[in-house]
Amino acid sequence: MSRKAGVARAAQDGRVSESARAAVVRLPLGPGVYRFRDARGRALYLGRAVSLRRRVASYWGDLGDRPHLSAMVRAIARLDAVECASEHEAAWLERSLLEDELLPWNRTAGGQEVEVYLRLDASARTPGLTVVHELSAGPEVRHFGPYLGGLRVRQAAAALLRAHPLDYAGDSAGTVRELGRRRGADPADRLALATSISAVLARDPDAVAVVQAELVRRREAAVMGEAFEVAGRIQAELAALDWVTAPQRLVATEDDDADAVACGWAAGLLIQFTIRGGRVRGWSQHRRSAAEAAPLLAQTPAYWREFAGHNADLAARLSADT
Repeated sequence: MSRKAGVARAAQDGRVSESARAAVVRLPLGPGVYRFRDARGRALYLGRAVSLRRRVASYWGDLGDRPHLSAMVRAIARLDAVECASEHEAAWLERSLLEDELLPWNRTAGGQEVEVYLRLDASARTPGLTVVHELSAGPEVRHFGPYLGGLRVRQAAAALLRAHPLDYAGDSAGTVRELGRRRGADPADRLALATSISAVLARDPDAVAVVQAELVRRREAAVMGEAFEVAGRIQAELAALDWVTAPQRLVATEDDDADAVACGWAAGLLIQFTIRGGRVRGWSQHRRSAAEAAPLLAQTPAYWREFAGHNADLAARLSADT
């Protein structure tokens, strides 16, 4: 390519990128997943954000430790986004989509977090809450999840056991029994403690609030006692508790919703999510009339309708004037 052609190409890329940049102000401030496309509609990169607007806007600012992305930014012609109910939900969507298709500017298929479960054991012999990678049977065992992020999920388990010390409510004798007594746990409380933990992991708002209040109380007591390391650990546990109790609609558990196509439509734009095994594995957008979209909307399972409809509205806003 000649120098003159190179200058012209750079100027064209700059105009294309600025057109996409103008759509950033239409992004929500909440969490979600974003995707960049070039002028031919080819997907370049997919990422997730705690705040969609702030994260996407950062690509047109100082890239800091991401200078390698400058070439990609110049090629961005279109911006797509999906708003999620929580950062954890956005993490699931990013993981599922990248596992299905690794885009040119993405380096890791499926993201960095490990998929884990929480195993709640309410038995008299080995009560407790542990992080596991696989499901295992047991007469008084329940599993919750899946969740992403082994470290954060372990911190969430520590938070729950700090507030509800189930692991000290077994039939053990000696030191364990004495430690349980000091923590206010007794074998007679075992089932009640397990029930309280179950309610938190089922995202009961009152149960979650009880644990949050107890952790805040202990954090403030640690600060007052100048036990700042303990206070910092409890603060991390509070954040981890939010991670596991936040909405995770994108991991469907109903068999009827495990494999489906979920559609939403707004202002002539149809958004489609392909669900396999209860997870969103595909995401596409097409121009369609209301009549063309109607049968697809009618076939969308009830579980996915609000999510698909809400994000069709977002897609229509982002595509306005482009």
